[in-house]
Amino acid sequence: MKRSVIVTGGANGLGKAIASGFAEKRYNVVIADVDTTNGKAHAEDLKKRGFDSLFVKCDVSRPVDIKRIVSTTLEKFGRIDVIINNAGVSEFTPPLDLDVKDWDRILNTNLRSAFLLSKEAMPAMKSAEGGAIINIASTRALMSEQNAEAYAASKGGLLALTHAMAVSFTEYGVRVNCISPGWIHTGDYNKLRDVDHNQHPSRRVGKPDDIARACLFLSDPENNFINGENLVIDGGMTRKMIYEH
Repeated sequence: MKRSVIVTGGANGLGKAIASGFAEKRYNVVIADVDTTNGKAHAEDLKKRGFDSLFVKCDVSRPVDIKRIVSTTLEKFGRIDVIINNAGVSEFTPPLDLDVKDWDRILNTNLRSAFLLSKEAMPAMKSAEGGAIINIASTRALMSEQNAEAYAASKGGLLALTHAMAVSFTEYGVRVNCISPGWIHTGDYNKLRDVDHNQHPSRRVGKPDDIARACLFLSDPENNFINGENLVIDGGMTRKMIYEH
């Protein structure tokens, strides 16, 4: 049977590119997102291109929606091989203005959902050969600008969750890795300035396909010796010392 992948937040931007990348490698692709319009449109576009795709409307902060992602995937495709925990909200609020409701919403969407979806899918994944889970974190798990407390905490939590699940899920033959993107531009790439590109040691801003290719690499069963790792993809920015002179 064909391998199947669930991509949360797969309707737009980074998730959309990841879904397309797996479709082109002949995976059954499940696009899970709150954005019905763009999610359905992307799934239909993939079908028109000859790929097997399905859209599932969901809010990953809701456990009942996570259960529906798994049950719908198994009903349609019969198996789950790869999960890309990509869905997230990116909000930056001064810490003194950040209330508990917003803190919980960001952590539940960005962090808790990755655990709950992985847990819910595990009975199906352990019966597949070479299962893989990839959590999409951020370089903000490693460094910060102002007013990023909830977002940074959620992404830092994904790093810890990754190595914890990698150890726990070893008995099921499922690997768990993490990707921390830097600046990945999902808008009009041609509108970027030279200074945007040249501040990166790689001399360019990242593109969604950079992350999609990494997801494919980490999910390949032949790369099963990579486990519990965090792959930083940021053009070298976190390795660059920046001083004011």
